[in-house]
Amino acid sequence: MNGDDRMSYSISDDPKTPLLPIHDEIQRRPSFRSSLTSIFTLKNLYILLGPLLCAIIYLCVKPGGSLTGSGRNMLAVLAWVFAWWLTEAVPMPVTSMSPLFLFPLFGISSADDVAHSYMDDVIVLVLGSFILALAVEHYNIHRRLALNITILFCGDPLNPPLVLLGICATTAFVSMWMHNVAATVMMMPVATGLLQRFPTGPTQSNVENKFCRAVVLGVTYSAAIGGMSTLTGTGVNVILVAMWKSYFPQEEPISFSTWFFFGFPLALLVFFVLWGILCLLYCPRGSGQALGAYLDKAHLKKELELLGPMAFAEKMVLAVFSMLIVLWMTRSITDDIPGWGALFNGRVGDGSVSVMMATLLFIIPNKKQKGEKLMDWNKCKKLPWNLILLLGAGFALADGIQSCGLADMLSNTLDFLERAPYLALAPAVCLMSSIMTEFITSNNATTTLVVPLLIPIAKTMHLHPLLLMIPGAIGAQFAFLFPTATPSNVVGFTTGFIEIQDMIKTGLPLKIAGIAALSLLMPTLGAYVFGTNKHV
Repeated sequence: MNGDDRMSYSISDDPKTPLLPIHDEIQRRPSFRSSLTSIFTLKNLYILLGPLLCAIIYLCVKPGGSLTGSGRNMLAVLAWVFAWWLTEAVPMPVTSMSPLFLFPLFGISSADDVAHSYMDDVIVLVLGSFILALAVEHYNIHRRLALNITILFCGDPLNPPLVLLGICATTAFVSMWMHNVAATVMMMPVATGLLQRFPTGPTQSNVENKFCRAVVLGVTYSAAIGGMSTLTGTGVNVILVAMWKSYFPQEEPISFSTWFFFGFPLALLVFFVLWGILCLLYCPRGSGQALGAYLDKAHLKKELELLGPMAFAEKMVLAVFSMLIVLWMTRSITDDIPGWGALFNGRVGDGSVSVMMATLLFIIPNKKQKGEKLMDWNKCKKLPWNLILLLGAGFALADGIQSCGLADMLSNTLDFLERAPYLALAPAVCLMSSIMTEFITSNNATTTLVVPLLIPIAKTMHLHPLLLMIPGAIGAQFAFLFPTATPSNVVGFTTGFIEIQDMIKTGLPLKIAGIAALSLLMPTLGAYVFGTNKHV
């Protein structure tokens, strides 16, 4: 048989091969039962759950009273979106895009209006911050910083709780002077740089896995806690102070130092509770010996020396980041010191500054190769678009809730608070604000919505308004349970080191401790700092 014959020889020419392999085809054909099993999976049931809840609310809930038709539609959409978010029936970023088609279909808002929510100033802030964070990561600055921090708190023998304390305290301190989202973005590469020293996958021990979770949770929550200390730490504090001045112009405004004398002790208490929870859950006794092989102080010093002196590119990235922090801190400080933002009549936001400084990275040369800049767009391919979509969905839902009248319905639920004693009222206000931030809207929107409702309740109960206003505002920051609650939570969750169960296990006792600490400090330390024992 020649080559051509071999080429033309087919399986049908072989007499041993059956011409019609009927039985084999029947065996390979899937049965009806297996087809049904592949369709009715738990994942597919979760996918159906969202539209099913939406349809039940739309068909069964009748508008009436403070609930309008658009409000009913908004409730239906919320049920759909949160069902998919909680069950992860589809990828979280895909769920985050669902308001883009659900809002126009249900008449909640136009396509243009809902699309605007996906590029808010806060989202721009995160976008610019992440570009800077990618620059930090590209030049291994986060590794250098992680080694210095670890060496500082790394004793001999190794004490994992002390290392954890150092990382968390650094994050909280940074968050005191800049937005807590930006602080999380800055410190998370430091944390992940430290965790890259540990094994991954099946070779990672339980002790190593727990410590990785503790570090990421510590950075995520420390940023939120540190932001409570100062007026510049989070937008919630600024909104609260602005409302106090607007509603009570005759009263003494809350200055930077006044807030610090109350906010810092509160944050300190909650911070040590966080550290205790993380040590209890994730740093078992004897873990220092298992972790010591990867966090040996002498070995870390040698690694730091191998990095060599800082190059020009590293120094410039740090300089740009430092300039950004200074601009964030000084844009809007207090009423007495308005900051440089007053020169632009409030038109410039933190997002504007963030993108402006990120742009410098594409202009400044790195002095490594001719014509190369500190950053190019190829290095930005790792930008977390899942985070951008998640934040956009949060803002879209917040706008929908306010425009559809659900805010009025929520205000009616607060009527029962007028008859409650203060020691029961303050925790209730905190809890309600935190739950709204967890499930419904952003902490800024929660503060804007809840604080004005608490002022008439305080007057009815003959209480100083700040006794309710401050718990309502700070309670909105106790959103520790779910990744979608705050941008900082999303940053920690998207690292892949933690799961929702970890956030609930750590966040629930932290939320309870925070509410208890705030409820006790308000009538005691608050009376001294804010003069809440006086009549307004």
